[in-house]
Amino acid sequence: MADFTPVSKAVVPAAGLGTRFLPATKATPKEMLPIVDKPAIQYVVEEAVSAGLTDVLMITGRSKRSIEDHFDRAYELEEALRAKGDDGRLAAVRESSDLAIMHYVRQGDPKGLGHAVHCARQHVGDEPFAVLLGDDMIDERDALLTRMIDVRQRHGGSVIALMEVEPDQVSSYGCAAIEATAEDDVVRITDLVEKPAAGEAPSNWIIIGRYVCDPAVFDVLEKTPPGRGGEIQLTDALRTLAATPPEDGGPVHGVLFRGRRYDTGNKLEYLRTVVQFAAERPDLADEFVPWLREFVGKYDA
Repeated sequence: MADFTPVSKAVVPAAGLGTRFLPATKATPKEMLPIVDKPAIQYVVEEAVSAGLTDVLMITGRSKRSIEDHFDRAYELEEALRAKGDDGRLAAVRESSDLAIMHYVRQGDPKGLGHAVHCARQHVGDEPFAVLLGDDMIDERDALLTRMIDVRQRHGGSVIALMEVEPDQVSSYGCAAIEATAEDDVVRITDLVEKPAAGEAPSNWIIIGRYVCDPAVFDVLEKTPPGRGGEIQLTDALRTLAATPPEDGGPVHGVLFRGRRYDTGNKLEYLRTVVQFAAERPDLADEFVPWLREFVGKYDA
């Protein structure tokens, strides 16, 4: 029978080298690059917590120690702020350490997302779990992960988040072949392809960085050979589960996401994200937005 155990744990892979942001990421993890004044990775953990997942496992690598430090207490800094009576900054500093129960494990070799997820096996055990990729940020007003967990609770198996893009963008992502269900935003996955060649994609619905995985994915990942890019792909394992009966960990459903997603995986999208967040910040918008209009106007003239 399908396993309908509640989802309580989140896995956040954060072991990448961040080569697209060199030289900034030579000594600073890409995940710690700020969105205005908060590291991108904190937004991801906050999203997991908002969906009720307060047990968070971070998959890290060498030179990622600052991520652990960020989610830990900083007693000397807190004492200095307390002595100054700076309650606002003190609350901001303590916020990250009070968010969730944080755990860490290192991915010794960069063998791909599938390998990173498999590193979570001992911590997760036989429970379903969510996977949140740090390059994708979902607006806090769009409860995508909560919806995915709900679909998992009703259907079992695994659930992936899908977003429709233009045909010329599909080759940069994993994409899905889908079948409609009785629910407008829920589909059945019939096939998955990692970064298909132009014209060979089964649809324009790409996989974005949110997954709710059945624990059966661990056994599949153990047997999954390196795929695209010579890496062990989570997409390939989920493709196997999509054709697997419920008693063995299938099927795979998709939630069609039509909300607000921010991509921080490349420089252009990162800059767009920072600007969007700054323009919506109540403490910055009154000064920032008029300046931005004036600045952009210089290029429109």
